[in-house]
Amino acid sequence: MRFMVMIKADRHSEAGEMPNEQLLAEMGRFNEELVKAGVMQAGEGLHPSSKGARVRFSGRDRRVIDGPFAETKELIAGFWIWQCASLQEAIDWVKRCPNPMPGDSEVEIRQVFEADDFGAEFTPELRAQEERLRAEIASRSAT
Repeated sequence: MRFMVMIKADRHSEAGEMPNEQLLAEMGRFNEELVKAGVMQAGEGLHPSSKGARVRFSGRDRRVIDGPFAETKELIAGFWIWQCASLQEAIDWVKRCPNPMPGDSEVEIRQVFEADDFGAEFTPELRAQEERLRAEIASRSAT
């Protein structure tokens, strides 16, 4: 199972404050453990919402909303994609993670949908398209 593990933003990350050397080193060691265990597939930090935008959909209309966004507790400061056998395994890994923020923080874990989760609506044609796209992504990232 794949999981997206999201580090929630706080006032420090939203102000654009970068982590200190100690936290970068601790996170580097943790990421190394994840990679060696075959868990980590991707992971990145995100710029503050002041450098981002949202697109709101209403029927056929699209409206762009420029950051920053008011509700810091609802924002994401970084993420990982992990391959784990279960939600419990992902929880166990998060519990080993260094605290990603200077004060209290929260990390959210959500399972990523896989093709089989979509049932019959995910037709053989759609599955083939998905496989082609994944193969193209893999070939582009290999170059």
